[in-house]
This record gives sequence, C-alpha cells and structure tokens, in this order.
Amino acid sequence: MKVELKKIREIKFPSHCLSLALDQDQRIYASCLEGGVFIVGENNKNPEKIINHDNFSSGVSLCGDNIISSDYDGIVKWSRVSNYKNIRQIKAHNFWSWQSAASPDNKKFGSVTGQYLVGGYKYEPAKEKEPSVRVYDTVSGEPIYSFEHTPPVQSITFSNDSRYLAAGNLMGEVRVWDLTNGEMVSKWRTDNFTGWGIIKGHYYTGGIFSIEFSPDDSSIYIAGMGSTRDPAAGNGKQLWEKYSWRPQEGAPKLLSSALDSEIGQGLMEVIKFHPSKKFFLMAGRMFKGNWNTALFDANEGKIVCSQNSGMRCSDAVFNKDGTKLYIAGGKSQSKKIKEGSGSWGRVLEYEVLIKSDKS
Repeated sequence: MKVELKKIREIKFPSHCLSLALDQDQRIYASCLEGGVFIVGENNKNPEKIINHDNFSSGVSLCGDNIISSDYDGIVKWSRVSNYKNIRQIKAHNFWSWQSAASPDNKKFGSVTGQYLVGGYKYEPAKEKEPSVRVYDTVSGEPIYSFEHTPPVQSITFSNDSRYLAAGNLMGEVRVWDLTNGEMVSKWRTDNFTGWGIIKGHYYTGGIFSIEFSPDDSSIYIAGMGSTRDPAAGNGKQLWEKYSWRPQEGAPKLLSSALDSEIGQGLMEVIKFHPSKKFFLMAGRMFKGNWNTALFDANEGKIVCSQNSGMRCSDAVFNKDGTKLYIAGGKSQSKKIKEGSGSWGRVLEYEVLIKSDKS
C-alpha cells in the first residue's frame, strides 16, 4: 500500500487551532486559542466566528443539532448548528478543559481536566481536587459520570461502539471505563511518555496527548512526547504505542510501537485512524527529524507517508470516505502577531491518495 498526501489549501485563522470538527457538508469547525469557534465552508477562504469563549477554546464537537465547545475556564457550551445560538452553558471543571470528545453515537460528551501541582518530594502530581474526567448527556446536558484519575489528564476518547471511555495523563497512565455501569475495567502505566526535567526546570513533563481505540476496539493507541531532560524544549521522542486492554485478555500488554529508525524528536498531539482502517495518522510538533506528520500502516506499524507540514499540529480529522484530511494547528508567532495583528492559526486540507503496491 502506498499513500500520498496532496495539499489542497491552507486556511488562516486569527490564532492557533486547538480542535477540529467536520460536518457532512465538509464544513470545518475550528476551536481557537483566542476563544473563538470558527466555521469555514468547502469553497470559502475566510473563517466566520460563530461562538465566543472568554478563555482559550480548547475543544469543539458536533452532536446532532448541536455544537458542543469547551474552554480553559472549564466551561462547556451547547450551541445550535442552525443559527449558532447558545442554548446551554455549564461549569464542567474548576480548571482547564484540556481535551473533549463526543461518542460516535452522539449520546455522550466527555471532558478531562487537572492541574499539575506537586504532591510530594519526588514532585509527583498531587491528587485531584475535582474529578478529572466528566461525562455528560449530549441532549440534556445532565452529568452521567465523574471519574477519578491522576491529574493532569490530557487526552480522552470513546470506543467506536460508544460503550467505553479511555483517558491518558501526564504520567503515562491510561484508565478505561465501561459506560454501561460506570466501572473502571482497565488500567496501566507506561514510563515511555514522561520525563523528569533536569535542564531549565525540575519537574515531570510530556505525557499522553492523544488516545484512540483501534477500529475494532480490540486495542488502544496512545501518542505524546517521550522522555526528555529539558522540559522547555519539547524534544522527546515522536512516539506512539499500541496496547491490548480488554479485561478478559488479562493484564494490558504493549503490542507494538513506533520504530526508532523512523521517528525523530518532538511532541505528538494527534493520533487518528483512517476510515479504511488500514493506516493511522500521528502528528504534532517537530524538534529534530524529517517529519511532524506521518501515516503508519496499521498492521506493520511502519511509515507509509510522511512530511513536514510547517506548523505545530494539534488536531486532525478525516472526512467520511477518507478522501480528505484536515489538520489543525498554528505557525510560529511573529512580533506582529503577538501585538495583535496577523493570523497564525492554520487548517491544512489534503487530498488522500491511496495506491496499491501494483500501481
């Protein structure tokens, strides 16, 4: 299998795009650092602000007739797709909503939080002051579950059958809950995503920034930043790992991971499966290496396509038939941008070309 990414267009936004959603008409919804949620049509160049948050807007999801967006004040807003009017607003967290997600059946919405506060002489995170994982009904906005985790919890995902919820944190720990009864059914920790800084700062850094169930829900993929000695540099490994997790299969086990010969250094913030189920995307920020966006064969774990997108990537989504890929992020801030002018947020649109080995 050979895959090629052909860049179609580059859409500019006022600030870094942290989260991305796509509707059936391929309209792009982007949640941005300056607090806005923007929409842009397939043939449009200029994004339109449709929702405003008072702090960084960190997440956006489409759930039936509603847009659900979240921010760094811990606020979650429900807005109508038809007219963008706000119909509900809740205080989900006292700290940031790091990441949020909607279940594939559009019935549940989850958000994760947590502040890294020192809990002991080893600088391990203190226990949470509030539930780190919360789940809500997407129609009524009523809370369904609150789950404990070790903060900060930076990634969240639902299984493809919408039954399970998984979340990963700074310390490389993953927890999985059954949403039919609220019980935690799996838990493990990997030290490969967390490092203890000894240069410029002495604290834990890195963690799991993105988490995804395999298409058949039999395994869980995690991505983030591998161990680093300099917390400020973001120079850990460009790493993903695949784990078995189902209770009936025994203790969770590492099944495969990114090959050292194919990866460089950086912070990986995105992992997403292609609709074909044959490959997946990992993207983020490059420190050293040849790429910050790569597609991996789901069976062999090898890179089938890679490139430097020229920006820090924070989210991505494939369209329904897998012919398009949209990557959200931002380019370096210049002095003018810091002063309030210019546009440093980006959404890159690619055509996904899949070729057989015989072609």
